[in-house]
Amino acid sequence: MGKYFGTDGFRGHVNYDLTSMHAYKIGRFLGWYYKDLKKETCQERTKIVIGKDTRRSSYMLEYSVAAGITASGADAYLLHVTTTPSVAYITKTENFDCGIMISASHNPYYDNGIKLLNRFGEKMEDSVTLLVEEYLDDETNSLPYAVDDQIGRTVDFVAGRNRYMGYLISLGKYSFKGIKVALDCANGSGYSIAPSVFSAMGASVKVINDQPNGININSGCGSTNIEVLAKYVKDNSLDIGFAFDGDADRCLCVDEKGNVLSGDHILYVCGLYMKEQGLLATEKVVATVMSNIGLEKAMKKHYIGVEKTAVGDKYVYEAMVNSGHRLGGEQSGHIIFSKYATTGDGILTSLMIMEAMIASKKKLSELHRDFEFYPQSTVNLRVTDKSAIINNEEVQECVKNINDELLENGRLLLRASGTEPVIRIMCEAQSQEVCHKYCKIVEDIISKLGLIKK
Repeated sequence: MGKYFGTDGFRGHVNYDLTSMHAYKIGRFLGWYYKDLKKETCQERTKIVIGKDTRRSSYMLEYSVAAGITASGADAYLLHVTTTPSVAYITKTENFDCGIMISASHNPYYDNGIKLLNRFGEKMEDSVTLLVEEYLDDETNSLPYAVDDQIGRTVDFVAGRNRYMGYLISLGKYSFKGIKVALDCANGSGYSIAPSVFSAMGASVKVINDQPNGININSGCGSTNIEVLAKYVKDNSLDIGFAFDGDADRCLCVDEKGNVLSGDHILYVCGLYMKEQGLLATEKVVATVMSNIGLEKAMKKHYIGVEKTAVGDKYVYEAMVNSGHRLGGEQSGHIIFSKYATTGDGILTSLMIMEAMIASKKKLSELHRDFEFYPQSTVNLRVTDKSAIINNEEVQECVKNINDELLENGRLLLRASGTEPVIRIMCEAQSQEVCHKYCKIVEDIISKLGLIKK
């Protein structure tokens, strides 16, 4: 991770950590950089596509990025409110030089972020983001401005979002007719796509949290507050429910009984289905070190391996590409189907779960019945210095001793968030009480260091 860009872009409190000037300079650099790459070959004009979620600040950052791009002589194509995976898809299929998504994903409305994608719709290479960071700290205004007819233009490109919707619909193998589906759009960008896709495929759709006002994104709704959807599904006797986050790159779901399925459950359900259909390729799925130990044990019964990576769908995707795996994801609901997408895609994930359910002619509760999810407790601490905690000898010794005690019956994981000033303590064990006990022990030691934000 660099100074500004973490595992999922440049993210922070708007106009404190992330300002409109940051956005302008990112646009300035990318417009110049990709235009400069083309000058030797005299190719067509440089094109960069931009999407945004529904946060109030997304409009400010969108216009700032676009101003920077055009000032450097490139053209900015605006998808307007759309999902991160749609930007990835359009960047790749419409031959853009790169893509930009303005979103802080599951964070509250006062945060925002800038995610960069290369021309293949993948997370931007570190070599390029490091150059962006150098320019952000450059106070000399060293890049040339475009002049006269070389100044770039902005182009309304809402048609690109419609093409992405068409792509999702084209993947459907079955009609959803007769299936009662609830969609929690988190008052985020999924509201502009998901309901239309499910309706086009024949489902009886009930939509909640689809009235964004700029400050209600992820507020008491969506994948980070899925108990709202669980109650709604149960109270309305629906067949299934899906909850997205602010930019709809993640999805969690609820079965007809109101049981919540994590990303690990989704990997299990889709992994078994893909193996039955001969679509798993390597007989392995990719998960992260945060995945529940129940996933590995459940997959083992079906002779499916689990390869683990560092936390972040960026690392999951890299492992999939390097080894040819077709399915991977995170417990949080970032699920990647590498045959169809280059990033986590919440709406695509929901369609794949529907396919598995319809093909098996079973209810969703039956598909995950044999998955034993180990009790898990997570403590998130906002801190002033993540590395000082992670590298502290007393903290490291405490974590080691706990894991020695748990052995095969659980584990404790301490890690620094890649997108926030947060330390996460996660414990899995055979009871919730044991999880809470060990998390509290580690939290108390960290508290003594005096690095927790008040």
